[in-house]
Amino acid sequence: MTNGEGYTPDDEDDPLERLDWHADGEDELDDAASGADGEFGAGGETADLDEDDEPVELSEREEQERAFLDETDWRGEADRVFDDLMERVGEAQPEPRLAPTRRAAELLGDVHRAYPVVHLTGTNGKSSTARIIASLLGAHGLRVGLLTSPHLERLAERIEIGGEPVSDERLVANWDDIAPFIAIVDAELEAEGEPRLTFFEALTVLAFACFADAPVDVAVLEVGMGGEWDSTNVADGSVAVFTPIALDHAARLGNTIAEIARTKAGIIKPAARVVSAIQAPEALAELERACEIQEATLAVEGQAFELTRNDPEGPASRLISVRGIAGTYDDLILPLRGAHQGENAAVAIAAVESFFGGEQSLRQDLVEQGLVAASSPGRLQRIGYAPAVYIDAAHNPHGAAALAEAVPEAIPHSRLVVVLGVLEDKDADGVIAALAPVADAFVATQSDSPRAVDAFVLADRITELTGRHCDAFDRTDEAFEHARELAGAEEGGAVLITGSITILGDAIRIARDEDWGRVDG
Repeated sequence: MTNGEGYTPDDEDDPLERLDWHADGEDELDDAASGADGEFGAGGETADLDEDDEPVELSEREEQERAFLDETDWRGEADRVFDDLMERVGEAQPEPRLAPTRRAAELLGDVHRAYPVVHLTGTNGKSSTARIIASLLGAHGLRVGLLTSPHLERLAERIEIGGEPVSDERLVANWDDIAPFIAIVDAELEAEGEPRLTFFEALTVLAFACFADAPVDVAVLEVGMGGEWDSTNVADGSVAVFTPIALDHAARLGNTIAEIARTKAGIIKPAARVVSAIQAPEALAELERACEIQEATLAVEGQAFELTRNDPEGPASRLISVRGIAGTYDDLILPLRGAHQGENAAVAIAAVESFFGGEQSLRQDLVEQGLVAASSPGRLQRIGYAPAVYIDAAHNPHGAAALAEAVPEAIPHSRLVVVLGVLEDKDADGVIAALAPVADAFVATQSDSPRAVDAFVLADRITELTGRHCDAFDRTDEAFEHARELAGAEEGGAVLITGSITILGDAIRIARDEDWGRVDG
């Protein structure tokens, strides 16, 4: 079937009814769509109407309550939610367990089963691929919930509904509604001598609740770390997606690519459709083994689907063509920088084909719409002009190598100053080695994370590895100002801020406050 005859949404036809694989979950989906959000108290707004649809006169107390809600500082309340979560064990120390997250979700009425799930893991490219998948599904008429991590500035960035971060008001309402159930699970864990729900476990439950509250038609979940025991794995992904697997988080996931792939393969569920980017042979062997055990189908880039064109279309976008699992899609505009984003888009298209059954091509115009609307904050994102300033979340050697490969076409420059900050559990030497060939100068800095490598220690290491002097600043604002001065000394100079996601939020905020120019996205 040609892509002109592919799946298309119809205003009178629920797209989910075309999914033969989700029949067993129809009751849950129907419940969510028909207002089961009241189960945990965070349902959508309802009108003040009586049986005859006439406006109901509010009592004085009700008017006072409404006025209070209207005047509530929801941004401040959302910050309070983040503070509550930050009191828990952080994301760098996940607990290898699923039972507590599942227990909390079940207490809330199985909120993790209220919608079908596309589940993603890998070492690099997860967030970008997840965002492209969500955008493509949205173009097909579905309301999509998206969970990614980490955030750049505010917690709500991690939980999107319909292409927008969840509102502060809904974030707060859902957190306050689930907090008593989180407390129950915390108490049960402490009684058994185990740690309370961690930051990411509690966040995962919050995301599930927000999705059920919306409600969404499908959730796209990015794992926090690994896969097998990541808290998102309590959901049953009908589609499991694997971006390139490389060495990262070795202390938690394993010292070899095979070990890491084995842990990540834990997201593969019985009879799932599995989509994978090109992998190292040892990683692919683990995915094939897991698929055989779970009787899942496996579509691998380069075999079942492939990227047939991946050309720059100016510095800020690409022109790609994809031979998908079920159809071909030519001359697509992807508004993201870097050749690796073309690879991510090919995987995303194959994942969406798999979500709709894997046997019917998608409509070309809907694929075009989905890709054009895709964004990936913090991934070669431009945040400043005169001089040009870019940020990128490359925090390991594999990601830094992809970034370095993208620099020549994505960042036109005569002199590139790289501002680098890394965390203690990362391979700083590998990141430095990958970026050195494209960096004309380095500036070392550190975030306020307790895991941040000291800026002066990092600068010494950069000097040792590159043979070039490196200035150091323990304040990010001073590092950014110095780098902009170095880049601005020569016409066409640019700044690239990278190495740790924890410094990117600072860069965006300072760029906005100091008016470096328009922030992309």
